[in-house]
Amino acid sequence: QVQLVESGGGLVQAGGSLRLSCAASGGTFSSYVMGWFRQAPGKEREFVANISRRGGSTYYAESVKGRFTISRDNAKNTMYLQMNSLKPEDTAVYYCAASKYVSVIITTTRPSDFDSWGQGTQVTVSS
Repeated sequence: QVQLVESGGGLVQAGGSLRLSCAASGGTFSSYVMGWFRQAPGKEREFVANISRRGGSTYYAESVKGRFTISRDNAKNTMYLQMNSLKPEDTAVYYCAASKYVSVIITTTRPSDFDSWGQGTQVTVSS
């Protein structure tokens, strides 16, 4: 099973940018569909973005489309989330996730489709 570690979170002002990283180990990184989710205090876990195994396809939540960019570097076993034009409502703990399931589709928004998770990194956007 793959182990995932997020980094890059922090405190930024509205309109600012932040890049999150997710480092993977203990598995074949290129075999996993990868995703980002977030969870704000008192709210349910929310889908953010997915990326296919080779990185050729991406899928975004409507709330972040046009502002966030998901990418991956399989040679470095790392996935990224570039977040631009940040809003206070983006404040949350951000989690990276990996799916080993061969049948998973890039358009899934379900946390249950992902079987490995990182510990999360806090993103706080001030107004």
